Amino acid sequence: MPTVAATRMLRAEPDEVWRVVSDPERLPAWWPGVKRVEEAEPHAWTKVLTSERGKTVRADYTLEESEVPSRLVWRHEVDESPFEGILRESLTEFDLEPVDGGTQVTVTVRHRPRGLARLGQVQLRMAAKRQVEAALAGLAELVEG
Repeated sequence: MPTVAATRMLRAEPDEVWRVVSDPERLPAWWPGVKRVEEAEPHAWTKVLTSERGKTVRADYTLEESEVPSRLVWRHEVDESPFEGILRESLTEFDLEPVDGGTQVTVTVRHRPRGLARLGQVQLRMAAKRQVEAALAGLAELVEG
């Protein structure tokens, strides 16, 4: 399963970072491409994304794992979605570790491509890397204010 991870030290307390990453309704403030979140519940939500071409795409997520305040895993529900043709599985993991002066945050994305998308793993990995880095930059901007 292709994996992409990025780490960033944030000048914010772990509890503050946790409040942001564990609240799906706050995603539009920091996760790239999220226009809004719908049907947000503690264990499931829908991201409404806007593509680079301006097309609206819906993506359903489920909370897979939560270890307050240090670890969080989201599962992208790809079956019967626009992503079904290219992804068999998609997970996003957050690991928060207290450090002097703040919190070290690691975001890991794991994609298991489907069908011909397996041939484009380099492109998939590059796109995931851009997304993870942009998410960490947005999170830093939000919590470091």
